[in-house]
Amino acid sequence: MNTPYENKITIKAWAEEDRPREKLLAQGRRVLSDAELIAILIGSGSTTESAVDLSKRILHTCQNDLNALAKLSVQDLSKFKGIGEAKAISIIAALELGRRRKEVELLDLNKISSSKDIYNLLAPNFADLLHEEFWIILLSRANKVLHKVLISKGGQAGTIADPKIIFKAALEGNAANIILAHNHPSGNLKPSQADMQLTKKLQEAGKLLDLQVLDHVIFTERSYFSFADEGLL
Repeated sequence: MNTPYENKITIKAWAEEDRPREKLLAQGRRVLSDAELIAILIGSGSTTESAVDLSKRILHTCQNDLNALAKLSVQDLSKFKGIGEAKAISIIAALELGRRRKEVELLDLNKISSSKDIYNLLAPNFADLLHEEFWIILLSRANKVLHKVLISKGGQAGTIADPKIIFKAALEGNAANIILAHNHPSGNLKPSQADMQLTKKLQEAGKLLDLQVLDHVIFTERSYFSFADEGLL
């Protein structure tokens, strides 16, 4: 009896122009599908499916959403037959490089003039997170970006934002204005009572130090909530 592998046409048996590596060389990277690009990363599939078919199966479990794929851990990816630790790490590393490239491209944004600017600047930092983080943006008096500072990391339900750490970072960074930002992994854009109280507390403390809190932005995966836009500052 033939084994499933013997009945399967492997990538090596495909027409050369259909093989992902050869296709990239001949036609360029943009013609490759997401599955074909991932197949190049993992190199080979299992005894029962090609690297491309394996990649398609992985993407299918993520609803063909690369953002969802980027949230998978090494352990999650290793559950797929044909994906070991090394291949899982290759996928995660490639997606992280893509995220960092986007972050570098946004470094040219050197002045904040709206909540959308804040979102564009910090979205790469919050991308793919399953836990909460609290960041601040340090600005000059002309609202030029001086630094982005990670204040704290927490769990899925919250993180601690210590005012002493926030203002210490702002003073050491010679900031005139600051912007607060944190994410809600749950996808809920509505600020909690704790969010409201913290924002008010930091706003009042900033006045004593001549540091204006210009905005507090809550991030979800695809949207944001601005305290300034909503008249809450």
